[in-house]
Amino acid sequence: MASKARASILRPINGGLAQAGHIFALFIDVARKTFKRPFEFREFIEQSWFIASVSILPTALVSIPFGAVIALQIGSLIQQLGAQSFTGAASVLATVQQAAPVITALIIAGAAGSAVAADLGSRTIREEIDALEVLGVDPVHKLVVPRVLGMVLVALLLNGLVSVVGIMGGYFFNVLLQGGTPGAYLASFSALAQLPDLWIGEIKAAIFGVIAGVIAAYKGLHPKGGPKGVGEAVNQSVVITFLVLFFANLVMTLIYLQVVPAKGA
Repeated sequence: MASKARASILRPINGGLAQAGHIFALFIDVARKTFKRPFEFREFIEQSWFIASVSILPTALVSIPFGAVIALQIGSLIQQLGAQSFTGAASVLATVQQAAPVITALIIAGAAGSAVAADLGSRTIREEIDALEVLGVDPVHKLVVPRVLGMVLVALLLNGLVSVVGIMGGYFFNVLLQGGTPGAYLASFSALAQLPDLWIGEIKAAIFGVIAGVIAAYKGLHPKGGPKGVGEAVNQSVVITFLVLFFANLVMTLIYLQVVPAKGA
């Protein structure tokens, strides 16, 4: 009985570790075949446009209240501390470093990642992937690489959009609802913010796009149980991507804060 209980406990752990290894192997394969010629440029453009079309509106709509919440919360806290002149800098740092990449990643994973997993999963159960392999066409090079690179490109662009919209929303709510001074809000940017803060946001967005694309592609290429399995693979890809993204965000934030000193420190 004890051995059976131990086996039942270790089985999902072993399965999770094996799946993590397969996802990492797919990531290495994608990185290697990104530079393989000929590059599927048409597929890359089509997938980038599709990912942008399903992601841009939800991203813009989410970034407005997110930036407002950050501005209102930080503004309320800073007012209690008597440092109202730093409200703008604190809001911008929180938006550019944390909120913008995370919002972009969540929308990319939830909207575009699920669509990619469903598309590749439907191709797999219809045996189109097997047919490509029989014809000597590498499905990773032809289908996966353009989708992953498309997610990276759209994530970079959407991160800039979220940053701008979030900062504008924070400015609007801080000035109108909290009685902040427009000049002080704008002038405080240079007090705490610095150029590496923008770079880390873009780097995070690019890495998050790679993670979302690789996990969605892996789940789409390995569905189980026919059409029902495709639906389960889509759900699993979104959940796994969310977990990995938050952990990766934690690690990159810790490394950034250790490598890049705060301005004025």
